[in-house]
Amino acid sequence: MSSADDDIPFFGDDDPAPRAQPAAGGGSIAARAMAARNASRPTPNYLSGLNPEQADAVESIEGPVLVLAGAGTGKTRVLTTRIAHILNLGLAYPSQILSVTFTNKAAREMKERIGVLVGGAVEGMPWLGTFHSIGVKLLRRHAELANLRSDFTILDTDDVVRLCKQLIQAEGIDDKRWPARQFAQMIDGWKNKGLGPAEIPEGDSRGFANGKGRALYTAYQARLQTLNAVDFGDLLCQPIRLFRANPDVLKEYQQKFRFILVDEYQDTNTAQYMWLRLLAQRPAPERPNICCVGDDDQSIYGWRGAEVENILRFDKDFPGAKVIRLERNYRSTEHILGAAGHLISHNEGRLGKTLFTEQSNPEHERVHVHAAWDSEEEARAIGEEIEQAQNKGRALNNMAILVRASFQMREFEERFVTLGLNYRVIGGPRFYERQEIRDAMAFFRVVSQPADDLAFERIVNVPKRGLGEAAVRQIHDAARARGIPMLAAARDLILTDELKPRPRKSLTDVVEMFTRWQTLMETAPGHELAETILEESGYTEMWQNDRAADAPTRLENLKELVETISGFESLRAFLEHVALVMDTDNNPDLDAVSIMTLHSAKGLEFETVFLPGWEEGLFPHQRALDEGGRSGLEEERRLAYVGLTRAKLFCHIWFVSNRRIHGLWQSTLPSRFLDELPEAHVEVAEMDTGYGGYGRGGSFGGQSGGPYGASRFDRAEPFSGTYNTPGWKRAQANKTDAARDNWGTRSGHAVERIAYGESGPRGSTIEGELVAKSTGTTSAYSVGDRVFHMKFGNGNIAVIDGNKLTIDFDKAGQKRVLDGFVSRVGT
Repeated sequence: MSSADDDIPFFGDDDPAPRAQPAAGGGSIAARAMAARNASRPTPNYLSGLNPEQADAVESIEGPVLVLAGAGTGKTRVLTTRIAHILNLGLAYPSQILSVTFTNKAAREMKERIGVLVGGAVEGMPWLGTFHSIGVKLLRRHAELANLRSDFTILDTDDVVRLCKQLIQAEGIDDKRWPARQFAQMIDGWKNKGLGPAEIPEGDSRGFANGKGRALYTAYQARLQTLNAVDFGDLLCQPIRLFRANPDVLKEYQQKFRFILVDEYQDTNTAQYMWLRLLAQRPAPERPNICCVGDDDQSIYGWRGAEVENILRFDKDFPGAKVIRLERNYRSTEHILGAAGHLISHNEGRLGKTLFTEQSNPEHERVHVHAAWDSEEEARAIGEEIEQAQNKGRALNNMAILVRASFQMREFEERFVTLGLNYRVIGGPRFYERQEIRDAMAFFRVVSQPADDLAFERIVNVPKRGLGEAAVRQIHDAARARGIPMLAAARDLILTDELKPRPRKSLTDVVEMFTRWQTLMETAPGHELAETILEESGYTEMWQNDRAADAPTRLENLKELVETISGFESLRAFLEHVALVMDTDNNPDLDAVSIMTLHSAKGLEFETVFLPGWEEGLFPHQRALDEGGRSGLEEERRLAYVGLTRAKLFCHIWFVSNRRIHGLWQSTLPSRFLDELPEAHVEVAEMDTGYGGYGRGGSFGGQSGGPYGASRFDRAEPFSGTYNTPGWKRAQANKTDAARDNWGTRSGHAVERIAYGESGPRGSTIEGELVAKSTGTTSAYSVGDRVFHMKFGNGNIAVIDGNKLTIDFDKAGQKRVLDGFVSRVGT
């Protein structure tokens, strides 16, 4: 950390002579503002172009203000213009404004914008930055009050994990049973809530190492003090403790910060909330001049400690607060806003607002809902839609695919390589560039090509098996000296005493594993061999034992990798395919489709947005429902709202009837969120016959040509196409009357089924709620029937709920499937 921080004058003594410097307690701010303003001064340029709500948010500078800024309503402009307005009126020096953002990028953009509005004054705003950067300033200024020296070190995540491991081992605790990374995450969670060792709940303390959580946390904090170090959580928790223990210091900062502005308030955690509350307090009858800007409908980071309740209770924390709603949207069409608004209105925990646009156009397209048979056809259809848009002159840079889980990306990446479409992955590496995939591919490459020294060197000690840098260097030197590959050199070394006993034993195990796998390569199917390699090497177990938050995602990616290999005739053929995938141009200036998770998309916008994977269990994600209950569901709905509002002109939602999850094909149900889309703003898209999806477009109230128009689904043979894919073949094998009735009769919303009569399809009707709940139809099967499923094999029906069957399969265990995907044994 630069020592320049300590050179910043404390009370603005770097500023020029005061201009209309407000005296403490001398009349209202509004009165002082009017006195400071020259009556003949024209309206400042920075206020021109603001709509009435934005202008109100900028000019309401007295007392607490909450600006509820919907997606695309210009919240950043409001924040920057408000600061410029305060400076222009002479109500505060630049160094007397505390402005907090969440990212360094956002802080830089705000400084640039304010600089354009008011010139060089922004350079004197040392208190415009992220929570953590401002926390560093506070802590360095008063380090001695926190029992630190001002040159303290800030530990990164790896340092924290290493320190936790030392403490765990020092206590004689099994660090495999109680991993250091898990404990580091627990500490981070406690600090996000502002909890010190003495304040954590007893249940949390007992939840680690058989009741040693509190003692380890205490030892961790003591060790930090000995090292003159802090972690990122301390950058907020230490100032909070410092302020509470030193009221005089707190009072100085309360007087110093005449105006407090907070961006993305809905994403604050408990510690950030406490920090802001302390600084914003004022003795009666003064009122705090705090302005928080945020959108409760876009609070999507609860999994990392964000508390949406902070924004919901703003008016209770600051009585008499003014709430200003920015609802005029400058980004999306009326149909996109209508669909998103109707969806989010199903959340109970929200303050409420309705976005609108003044750019209504009858030619604007509705939000399209598409159905496909499986994820392969989903990727194929989206790829073709993008190609068609590109042929119409639309730039790929203006298109994005937003997925709920990163494993969904692989299908699109491979499809785009086949089509020759440029793409980039935002917020993370491409599928084949992820650490776990590169590691797995290194194992496969050595099996396929034993002379691949780069791959061998990458994984010879993965998972850790006692082959450190010295042992690997010895293998490397032996290979170079003899002019042979490292694996061959390893075979020679294990027959000598050149290596110490422990590394020699470990290397022997490695050599024997690769020898066995190379033998299997000639006989075993590629995906079975890949699964064997990952299991026997201990690589899968390594991630299963890892308590990191991203470990489950890495395991999902590995399963996706193994299933991908099943589509190739051999492991070698798959490796050749990946070499072509990795050869695609990743130039940032390239015109390319963006692929990212919904969480990474917040704050971005695109002309065209594709939202695949709207199925129960994936979106809303089952883990969110299991861990968060109703609050988890509402956060998932907010995530869907964020996805919809990224689109400016075109928005396409997709769901499939079958998806490969955790390595197994599973029948899926459309997301409940589809039920919550309004028919006035949604159109069920027609499907090419080759896709064979179960989504139904068509008519309302039994009349064809309704609001959604006629659909190719209105015929008796939805699987009559000639698209020769595995998914289409499965559809052909299952085209029964039950299959035709899979989604049931629904009403009022976006997707329905066709009702079939003896002579073919009758007019489509919508009478229920759409696709996510029970159809209300009676299954042709009975409890106890013996049935066959293409993926899970034979089983007996245990429970029937409408057209949903719970089946005890002989080998796959109990699964819940739609009756259209099974047939009676013997028929």
